[in-house]
Amino acid sequence: MALLASLRRTGGIGLKRGGLFTREIQSFSLPELSYEYSALEPVISGEIMSLHHQKHHQAYVTNYNKALEQLEEASANKNSEAIVSLQSAVKFNGGDNYEGSVYESPGHINHSVFWKNLAPVKEGGGEAPNGGLAKAIDTQFGSLNALIVKMNAVGAALQGSGWVWLGLNKDLKSLIVETTPNQDPLVTKGLLPLLGIDVWEHAYYLQGYFCCSEC
Repeated sequence: MALLASLRRTGGIGLKRGGLFTREIQSFSLPELSYEYSALEPVISGEIMSLHHQKHHQAYVTNYNKALEQLEEASANKNSEAIVSLQSAVKFNGGDNYEGSVYESPGHINHSVFWKNLAPVKEGGGEAPNGGLAKAIDTQFGSLNALIVKMNAVGAALQGSGWVWLGLNKDLKSLIVETTPNQDPLVTKGLLPLLGIDVWEHAYYLQGYFCCSEC
């Protein structure tokens, strides 16, 4: 939750023409990784990691910031036609919620969760979960391997681009394997993301396979 909260942004207050107060535009930035691009080889190549992070994630951030600036301008000018036309760009690159001063950024959040889910072997990557999570996985899926098989099957069956998630239903206190299309966030289904797998082709195409179980 701390990660999701850190990726929300609230606008400041500034003075504009005519003495009207409005929220200042603030920009998202590409998060730095805590490991080298090559650190996940041979499971995920350094080339894929570099392209995925520097090109694709950066493109979401850049286009989202641009769309937000245009949306802010359109809102200030009360240009309803422009506001409507910008919604798809905001949703795809960033978020589908524009509520006052709070912007949600699913494309950015999804990838930021994804990078946090990955770790080199020397930093614990590939190790089986323990404690309460391990117990919950065994109880609900039978075993960790059964969960991996299920997530791989769900990912392979996903039509088009999107994400496969291991999510937590906090009300039911249960784990759920779920998918979301495009860059839609898991929270739209009332679930807290624990593990996200990017099924967009840009996440794996250079190696020619869908990878998730070893990272």
